[in-house]
Amino acid sequence: MALIGTFAPRKCGIATFTEDLKTKVEAHHPNINFDVYALDHLERSSLYDPCVRILAVDEPGAYSDTARAINASGAEAVWLQHEYGIFGGPDGELVTELTDGLSVPLIVTFHTILSEPSARQRDVLARLLARTSHAMVMSRHGRDLLVKLYGAAPDRVTVIEHGAPDRPFGRENQFKLRLGLPKRPVLTTFGLLGPGKGLEHAIEALPAITARHPRVLYRIVGATHPNLVSEQGEAYRDQLKARVVALGVEANVAWDDRFLDTPELLDQLEACDIYLTPYHNLQQSTSGTLSYAVALGKAVVSTPYIHARELLANGVGRLVPVGDPVAIAAAVNALLDHPLELARLKAAAYARGRATIWPRFAQASADLIARASETISSTLPEAGITRSAFDFEGRTTQRATGSHFMSRPSSVTIPAEVRATG
Repeated sequence: MALIGTFAPRKCGIATFTEDLKTKVEAHHPNINFDVYALDHLERSSLYDPCVRILAVDEPGAYSDTARAINASGAEAVWLQHEYGIFGGPDGELVTELTDGLSVPLIVTFHTILSEPSARQRDVLARLLARTSHAMVMSRHGRDLLVKLYGAAPDRVTVIEHGAPDRPFGRENQFKLRLGLPKRPVLTTFGLLGPGKGLEHAIEALPAITARHPRVLYRIVGATHPNLVSEQGEAYRDQLKARVVALGVEANVAWDDRFLDTPELLDQLEACDIYLTPYHNLQQSTSGTLSYAVALGKAVVSTPYIHARELLANGVGRLVPVGDPVAIAAAVNALLDHPLELARLKAAAYARGRATIWPRFAQASADLIARASETISSTLPEAGITRSAFDFEGRTTQRATGSHFMSRPSSVTIPAEVRATG
């Protein structure tokens, strides 16, 4: 397999996901191996493992060059991570120069599926779907959008929930001791900091929480998003810290201003009692740290963004309105006031998380690869024709590209018994 996306050591959620996809599938299915093509700038190539190939994100020619390299590499299929902002060109449209040039089956993980795309965003996604043998999404909502809004064939869209670690349940006290926090109720938010996290609302909830539970500690763990730092420095974090001081809750907030590697992140998360995700963006379909928190058996208080609504359904967590510190405080206090209910919610989260642990994720991913390998998806450069598993919006679509037209009919699947005999 060729694997395309941002990749470690780059500090972003998709890079972490791409690395996890490679390491977990290879660990549980040794017959599957990935060649990594990391999206980045060439001047950063020295930061990567020598076996990682760099796709120069802002160089248009690099995309077709990468497609030719993959075609010549012997890769049997490609798995691409799609997010508009990680590829070059307006709305990341250069990704289509890569996918149009591939001659092997293509799997795409759609990390963002917009319900109200611009014309160009819709065109980019349509062209990707037209070239995709199988699409992977991490929420049922995402699948519904691809099928109903973008016309994807239902049998070509697979939901695989974000993977998560498999660790023992109920070790909060052990990990609180490591952090020097014995017997303190611990609230936690993890991830790259930015205004969309809604942390100001969690901070504003603290006076009402500490009035009832004065030993509560809210741990805010994660570096500021690098894009925000490049534009504004640490202005957002400074605003949050100023608000903490203004509310008089300095003793109840701890900051860890780092991007943690996964093992340390998990260790810190194990010390948590209640995980807070007060995010503003209700269209967010995936949160890796939310998946981790649930799988580790943490009580969760969250705004009702897509991933939270699905993962926390049926009493697995508590949902609160966006931008409502009063509701956050009420939900947290209700759990801290009733330890048995807090324990019940933790157990419900841990049970729900068994469906997302890495062995389950790796098996579902291996199954998807097997299905993709049965699909012929060929590009005919001399005619400029791409065959695909998707017939976008139920019809063959043609798009002028220079002197060629891109035709997007359905692909052909050969039964295994025929493939075995050639």
